[in-house]
Amino acid sequence: MIEITKGRRIRLLQLAQRIRVPAGLGLAPLLILAAQPSPRVLMVGAIIAVIGLLIRAWASGYLKKNLELTVSGPYAHTRNPLYLGTFIMGSGIALASGAWWFAALYVALYLLIYLPVMIAEAETLKQLFASEYPDYSRKVPLFVPRATAYQAGEPHKNNHERRFAWSQYRKHREYRAAIGVAAAFALLVAKYLLFVR
Repeated sequence: MIEITKGRRIRLLQLAQRIRVPAGLGLAPLLILAAQPSPRVLMVGAIIAVIGLLIRAWASGYLKKNLELTVSGPYAHTRNPLYLGTFIMGSGIALASGAWWFAALYVALYLLIYLPVMIAEAETLKQLFASEYPDYSRKVPLFVPRATAYQAGEPHKNNHERRFAWSQYRKHREYRAAIGVAAAFALLVAKYLLFVR
């Protein structure tokens, strides 16, 4: 019975990983249909979305996925700064719609999909970096950032001192998130200009 439960859990985690991007894209038509934007909510939403984009950009410049346990930069505050940035970015877009029920739907779907993804990735990191990950995961929260930066022990010292690299940002093609945000706001502004005001 335990093996069945474990197998089912793994399948659910894998499903969450596969549907996270399509689910976000699937919300786009609903966003445009539901949107009742105003200049004020567009401005507030844009500011929030840009903060999320900046967090994602900052995180991608440090990440060397599956090659090393990244514990510097934003990873010294949260184990999932990319997902934190995505949450903030998406929240900005959802708020800019002016449809509060849509913003609530976004938050609920985000938690439903991304929490299992974070758990699955934590298990992968635990296997890949068995000697480093336990201390890091005990001291750095899964999602909500800690105020002070994590200080790695001696084995992790070089990784902790690593700096942001634009080459990593480009490698992860993080600019695509900025293009997506710009497209979403262009559609919201168009809806405001053509149908709302």
